[in-house]
Amino acid sequence: MALPDPHFWRGKRVLLTGHTGFKGSWLALWLQRLGAQVTGIALPPAAVPSLFALARVADGMDSHACDVRDAGATAALVQAARPDIVLHLAAQALVRASYTAPLDTYATNVMGTAHVLDALRGLPGVRVALVVTTDKVYRNREWVYPYREDDALGGHDPYSASKAAAEIVAASYRDAFLSAQGVALATARAGNVIGGGDWAPERLLPDAAAAWSAGQTLVLRNPHATRPWQHVLEPLAAYLRLAELLWEDASKAGAYNFGPAPHEAATVGRVIEIAQGAYPEAAVRYQGDVKHPHEAGLLALDTALARSRLGVVPCWALPEAVGRTMAWYREFHAGASARTLCLSDLGAYEAACQEGATP
Repeated sequence: MALPDPHFWRGKRVLLTGHTGFKGSWLALWLQRLGAQVTGIALPPAAVPSLFALARVADGMDSHACDVRDAGATAALVQAARPDIVLHLAAQALVRASYTAPLDTYATNVMGTAHVLDALRGLPGVRVALVVTTDKVYRNREWVYPYREDDALGGHDPYSASKAAAEIVAASYRDAFLSAQGVALATARAGNVIGGGDWAPERLLPDAAAAWSAGQTLVLRNPHATRPWQHVLEPLAAYLRLAELLWEDASKAGAYNFGPAPHEAATVGRVIEIAQGAYPEAAVRYQGDVKHPHEAGLLALDTALARSRLGVVPCWALPEAVGRTMAWYREFHAGASARTLCLSDLGAYEAACQEGATP
């Protein structure tokens, strides 16, 4: 992986939506470490506890509470920020929550994306925009074939469908408005990230750490579900690298898959097996036939385009990613600072990539 270039990011005005979420908090910390001038717009953290609060993410940036469903408020903040680069992560990001509140999911993920991109029309100075979607944007056929960027978009659940629609909205704004304006717009498809500080409902490793730290049995469903798991720093490094390359060459605008190689996708059972190494007394029980809303069972991405065109390759293999995630939670539960733990993992990741090592 080519690491983000501090010389490039130093002093850049970056607008980051969704900076109060899990990925957004990690990305905001990294941008601050790189010397960027970061403006964030997002709702207050939904999770309690929240990484945003515990890691004091707001200390090094200009943070604003704003709902991207509000077109006027969003446009005003975007214009006031005068960004060079826009990284759009704000989203309703939970599959199961999308069944409960489908209209809110569509309003945030589809119209929220349109509101952010529309605010860039005619805005001087902006050069790059990146819309983060998900690996679930593809019409999932439950086959072993890894999905490529030109495969059909779709979505059974409202979350997946809304993110597929966001891809179409982004492509339309690029072709109809932003490309001619000199804004290089790309979309990034990655999912199933792991790492410390994620307390959203029904997250595999946070739930495992919480249960095992309390001496309880972890109860799981569907141990055979297969996903392209990766540490949160992997896609964030890819987003930053992509933004750098878009700045240099607008012809690289388009859609990109980010994640491990297709053969490295792993089942829920395999991930938990690795995680149990950090908790010797860890106990797991898998549920029987319990009715749940539909979720994809098999999902893998073809990441050849990102590797060949952008030079993006993972630095941490699955055992390292899971091990570091579980260590983060163990140390946090033992009293360590969330901010210190994040900065430590950032330093370790940068060192691993510089060495060209994949543990």
